[in-house]
Amino acid sequence: MDPPPSFEEKFGTRVCKLKKYLYGLKQSPRAWFERFTQVVKKQGYSQGQADHTMFYRHSQKGDDVDEIRCLKEHLALEFEIKDLGPLKYFLGIEVARSKKGLMVSQKKYVIDLLKEAGMSGCRPADTPIDPNVKFGNKEGRLVDKGQYQRLVGKLIYLSHIMPDIAFAVSLVSQFMHSPMEEHEEAVFRILRYLKSSSGKSLFFKKSEQRGTEAYTDADWAGSITDRRSTSGYCTFVLGNLVTWRSKKQSVVARSSAKAEFRSMAQGICEMMWLKKLWRT
Repeated sequence: MDPPPSFEEKFGTRVCKLKKYLYGLKQSPRAWFERFTQVVKKQGYSQGQADHTMFYRHSQKGDDVDEIRCLKEHLALEFEIKDLGPLKYFLGIEVARSKKGLMVSQKKYVIDLLKEAGMSGCRPADTPIDPNVKFGNKEGRLVDKGQYQRLVGKLIYLSHIMPDIAFAVSLVSQFMHSPMEEHEEAVFRILRYLKSSSGKSLFFKKSEQRGTEAYTDADWAGSITDRRSTSGYCTFVLGNLVTWRSKKQSVVARSSAKAEFRSMAQGICEMMWLKKLWRT
């Protein structure tokens, strides 16, 4: 690396030797994960090829409580960690368990978001977006770009748990660079919908059902500005919804069939990834 000013005058041609990674550098997450990977692999775990952040080790006991305890103890020797017990709340995500399965919601996150936007007492909406809305007006009053980006960013995080707002959020996120009044109104419509659906949650049930399923769909030339279509898919594993996505296609489809085939291709890729993940 280049020495800092006046370094050579005092120390000559010597260089700095990095002893400790500093938090905040771009390389620090990668360096930390590399260290974590080495420690976990020494315990006999394998790194998933479908998802490199997943480490696994097969056991004949199913949920091996003793192995979990041993891993925690070993990690405590290598890193400064704290055992918070069974997962109940993490990064705005609430988790509740029962004999029938697992429920995941973001009710508190939604309430805090409505309070931040000043819409705690707003009138609820039945749907997250008007099904007939078309954003194509290039003329209009620009709105506060910073506030718009903050709200949409929080909605994007919410869409990771709430599939019902995925399409609406993907639509409003296309105008982050120059939001106008009509786009802001669409964001407020999503917030009004959240007012009526904050208590909803994803339920992962215990099921004897086996297999993986996927459903895909697409509109054709849904965007009136660039005539591109929007793809959407959702996948189910053991009868439970696990992944979903709604995104504008990268190229213009010349027919509705091509738009559907592109959407189907994305759904198949997701299925292949899930099956590869499942086989580990």
